[in-house]
Parts: sequence; C-alpha cells; structure tokens
Amino acid sequence: MASPSYDWIAHHAVVRGNKPAMCDLASGREFTYSEMNERTSRLATAFRDEFGVQRGTRIAVLAENDTNFFEVQFACWKLGAIFVPLNWRLSIPELEYIVGDAGPDVIIHDDLFADNATKLLELCNIDHRITWGTSSGDAADYEEAITSHPPLTNNEDCSHDDVLTIMYTSGTTGRPKGAIITQGMTFWNAINSVEYYTCTESMINLAFLPLFHTGGLNVFANPTFHFGGTNLIMKTFNPTEALQLLSDPEIGVTHTIGVPANWLFMSQVPEFASSSFPTVIAPAVGGSPTPVPLIEAWSAKGLPLQQAYGMTETSPLVLALPADKCTTKIGSAGVPAMHTSVRIVTEDGRDAEVGETGEIWCKGPNITPGYWNSPEATEESFEDGWLKTGDAGRQDEEGFYYIVDRWKDMYISGGENVYPAEVESVIYQLPEIGEVSVIGVADEKWVEVGRAVVVLKDEDSLSETEIINHCRQNLARYKIPQSVVFVDEIPHNATGKVLKRELRDLYGKS
Repeated sequence: MASPSYDWIAHHAVVRGNKPAMCDLASGREFTYSEMNERTSRLATAFRDEFGVQRGTRIAVLAENDTNFFEVQFACWKLGAIFVPLNWRLSIPELEYIVGDAGPDVIIHDDLFADNATKLLELCNIDHRITWGTSSGDAADYEEAITSHPPLTNNEDCSHDDVLTIMYTSGTTGRPKGAIITQGMTFWNAINSVEYYTCTESMINLAFLPLFHTGGLNVFANPTFHFGGTNLIMKTFNPTEALQLLSDPEIGVTHTIGVPANWLFMSQVPEFASSSFPTVIAPAVGGSPTPVPLIEAWSAKGLPLQQAYGMTETSPLVLALPADKCTTKIGSAGVPAMHTSVRIVTEDGRDAEVGETGEIWCKGPNITPGYWNSPEATEESFEDGWLKTGDAGRQDEEGFYYIVDRWKDMYISGGENVYPAEVESVIYQLPEIGEVSVIGVADEKWVEVGRAVVVLKDEDSLSETEIINHCRQNLARYKIPQSVVFVDEIPHNATGKVLKRELRDLYGKS
C-alpha cells in the first residue's frame, strides 16, 4: 500500500511508531506516533463525513494548550483543510471580528470556553461545533468523533503551496490580520531550525507558549513532529512548574522557547538559585528584545539563552544566535537562517551601513504569501518580494544582527530616535527591578520624552530619582527617562509580550 503523500505523522507511525509523540502534562495522556496517526486519521474522517470538511475549509479552535491541538492541525493537513487557532484571551467582539474574517465551518473548544464558543456560533453563523471537554448542548463530542469513525483511506494530495493555518497577529496595535501559513512554510521553518538548535529525532520539547501563537506552535513543537521527537505540552505557563520541568534530568527536556517575560519570571522563582539544567541544549528566547541582564542571569546558571527573531508572517524563524556565540555576541539575535534572506533598509530606502539602524526586511520560502482576505495589507507589507517586518535592527561588522525595537515603539526626543528596549535593558541592571517598560510621552520642549513604567520585586524599594540617576550614568542624555511610574503589574498579551498600547493609554499622558 502506498504511503500517504507528504504526511509527517503517517511517516513516523511507520518508522518509529512506538515512540512517544506527545504528552499532555495536565492530564497525563500520552500518545505514540502510531496512536497519534490513528487518532488524527479518524478525526479527519469525522471532519469530512460528519461536518463536510474539504480542501480549503476552515476549522477554528478555542482552547487552552492540549495535545488535541496537534491532532486537529494534522487532520487538517491530511484533508487540505485550514487550521485557525484562536486567541482565548480576546474579548467576544475581538473574536467575532477574527472568526468573521476567517469564516470557519467548524469551531472546536474546551469546557473553559464553551460559553464564548456558543456566542461565536450564533454571531458568526458557524455550522458545527465540537467540544473536547464534557460540555454538550448542540456540540459534538471530540472523542466520540474519533472512536466512531474509521481511519481516512485517502489523504488529499497536498503540496507546499497548500494553506495549513491562518494565524491572526496578536493585535497589539489595530485590527489583527490573518497571516497565511502554508504547509511549505511549516516545513522550511523546521529545516531552518536544524542548524542553530540541533533539531533531531532525540529532541524533547517543552511547549508552554500558547499554541495559538507562532512561538508555541512552530518553535519548537512542529519541528519536533517533523523530526520525530517528543512534545510535552503545558496547558498554560507556570514559572515554577516550567523551571522544575527544565531542571528534571529524568524528563530530559532538550528544547524550549519563551518570550523574555517567561525567562524573567522563571529567574525570579526562589528555586532558580539552586537549579541546574543538565539536558537542555536549546533554550530559545524571542518575541521582543531581551534585556542583557536577563541573558547574563541565565548564562551564570550555565544556560545561555539563544536569542532568535521571527514573526507570525515568517513561520517564524528568521534569525538565530548560534549556541557558541551566546556569550561572545550577547544581545544579538544572531544571523539569518540558511534558507532566508535578510536586509536592513533605512527610511530613505537604501541598505543600511554597518551599525546603522533601519527596518528589517526578509524573503524566502518561509515567508507568508500574504494576509487572508486583505490584499491591501499584503501589498503594503511587501516590496519587490521582501516582507517589511516593522522591526528596527542593525548589523555589526561580522554580520550579526541586533533587534533594536519595534518601529512603532520608537519615540523621537529632541530630534533623536529613542528605542525603549535599550533604555529598559539599562534599567534592568538595577537588582530591585521586577519588570520595566518604557514609553514615550508628549513634551512641549522635546516633542517626546521617556517614561519608565516599573514593577519592583517584592519587598524591594527604589525611588524615581535613583532610577533616573542610574540612567544618567549609562545613557545619552536624550535617552534618559524624565519620569517613572510604579505599578503592581504591567499588561501582557497571551504570549507574554508587553502591551505597549495599553501602557500608553494608561500612563502616556504628559
């Protein structure tokens, strides 16, 4: 019998069928590749026969992390259908916009979001819903759908050009856009991950970022499935639990990725001081510029963080720091992945000189073909085949890239560009700082000046004057924040990125 074309899980079911493919840490459920392929294949049949799913049909998922996520994704893969993971932290109006734009025929949810799924079913005229919890109503049961249908006999003959996922951007500014992610982009991202992160069959990945986010789904979860490794899935991120898992030699975690906030919060757990990480070989950090003191704190524990850079539209890996450069190139996001081209372009459209800041542009087989239902956004985001990322960066004389900040987070003070990440990194040098985010606020004299929004560590004290004086000793005058606001918490989105827009709304008035 011929093997199904271009089907990762079916391939591993033959080659390493008894090997654990994924484990749901919250429930303890574990599936081998043979079991995963069987369940995924039966689910695909249920999608097709019971719900009319075919090539191009969208299937939305509204749930916390679970191994079921990957069964849905690879069932879509088998059928040529399109997987639409939804950000469960969004409000109903925000979800209504996304679901209305994607137009799924099926929504799958867990118990926690049953009410929201019901509302979306009505607001967006979705034909079918499936629950993988215990809620019923008019929802079909996920496990029953699997057990009551035979395995799929014929996969759709898919290619690298088939759309696998529509992943909506985090929406930190304006309306989210649905980035189209193809099967080929997912493949090339796995290939790009090999060189810098030693992705092989032996990898054991701890996935704690939300699976509706490209970091959770595609670094390193989908590469792990491509190479036949094992994924350990955390329902939600808990810094104490994550630290324990990374430290446990019997579990043997080799790979994981977090945004800077994840690594920061783990470093503040009391057990961090006595932790060691004997099996971890690829501790990746991305999503936003990482403060140098945070990198140094983990490096001192023998686990230098490998900075990476990418975005939803790039599937996501664009830049990565080789493991042997983590301490000599501290603060760098690394060099381009083998199958991705990168350039830095100045505001007047020329390629930046060494050390000069500009916008990062990239192209390659891992780059999105565009945005779902938005040809205007697609046209605005590309120039001559290059994706304009909206991120500011520079390159040193050895070809290593440094992410300076988001263009939109930059502010101009006295005619000089100020990138908040640089100021934040200096403030993080103060041991009392739990978290800090810098924004620009209007100023009559300088147009804009910096304001630091600060969370102090428990029981620590620090004054506005002490913070500003520290900046005076370490920054150019125009970069020094002119005010400090002390808060209990800084708002983050579901992936841990700071919501600068909310900070500006709350604290951005002069």
